[in-house]
Amino acid sequence: MTAVYFWLAAIIVFSLIEAFTVGIVSIWFAFGSLCALIAAALHAPEYIQVIVFLGTSSIALFLTRPLIKKKILLNPTPTNFDMLIGETGIVEEDIDNLQGKGSVKIQGKIWSAKSANGEILPAQSTVTIIRIEGVKLICELSK
Repeated sequence: MTAVYFWLAAIIVFSLIEAFTVGIVSIWFAFGSLCALIAAALHAPEYIQVIVFLGTSSIALFLTRPLIKKKILLNPTPTNFDMLIGETGIVEEDIDNLQGKGSVKIQGKIWSAKSANGEILPAQSTVTIIRIEGVKLICELSK
């Protein structure tokens, strides 16, 4: 009966770890502990319980981790930076990649900027943000 309490405690610990972490890190071990708890309740020897725990945890991890990882990577949370891509802004200071100068006003804020194709973009022209490199907006003239 002691093994039943051990596996019950393991389920609780792994579930709490899962609840207090951002990523999915221990749900497989909670499942393995549940399976080992069932084995303990059926009076299986301790070594069988450990084999059941390790086996079911490993199989669950092997089968579901790639799917979960793919799902998490497919739905990244956009940052404020990412939301600027595709937006239009006004060139505040001539954008000249060779001289390393240029700025764009977008959504009421001034950002450092570079030209996507290396051409000089004059002040007061309208540009579209096509990507971000570091802290600089990469722009091209709006069409």
